[in-house]
Amino acid sequence: MEEMQLFPAPWVDMTRTVQLLFRFFFNIFFVWIIIHMFYYRKSKKLNFYFTFTLISISVFFLTYLLGSGGVKIKLGMALGLFAIFGIIRYRTEQISVREMTYLFVIITLSVINALALHMSFTELCLANVIFVVAIWAFEGVGRLRNVTSKYILYDRVDNIQPELRDKLIEDVKKRTGLDITNIEVGAINYLQDTVMLKVFYRLHKGEYTTSANTMMKLPKEEE
Repeated sequence: MEEMQLFPAPWVDMTRTVQLLFRFFFNIFFVWIIIHMFYYRKSKKLNFYFTFTLISISVFFLTYLLGSGGVKIKLGMALGLFAIFGIIRYRTEQISVREMTYLFVIITLSVINALALHMSFTELCLANVIFVVAIWAFEGVGRLRNVTSKYILYDRVDNIQPELRDKLIEDVKKRTGLDITNIEVGAINYLQDTVMLKVFYRLHKGEYTTSANTMMKLPKEEE
């Protein structure tokens, strides 16, 4: 009868420990570049800085330790990690498409860096660098365009007529101070003489879009 071992793995395995630390710092370096140099520099949201970093660390250790411990992790499970976060959606706060995209990229990189045990170091570096370069390039395109939108409850229904479009844009621009490029007319309430407008405007240097831009009504005040 075989003797039961409380901890069957060796107490010290320097080769695997060094490999774990190397891959962890390799992953966190590229994740930090994406979060700090691209996401945070534009959005200035410390809460997502914290969230993205901790998610990357959690996903890396989850996939690496399970994968190296003899547990077969298939691609479906790796993608399922993103699906879980996509379903949760952090219900306490609405997440924009941009932030969900960064979340997907960070999870993807963490899984690749944890499970790509048979890739050469050059291939692994190239994959990470391609992600960084792609984000840099498309963030640059976004800065050139630099247009966002928000919803405004407007109180002058008479100005929404097609022939008064220039007057509508000029009035909203004057009252909000936004550099408006286009306006779309939404739901109209003739009883209260209000209309919901979706206003597209250019961001000035140093400005960034927030989840507040997607609000279509004022939150109810707490009693």
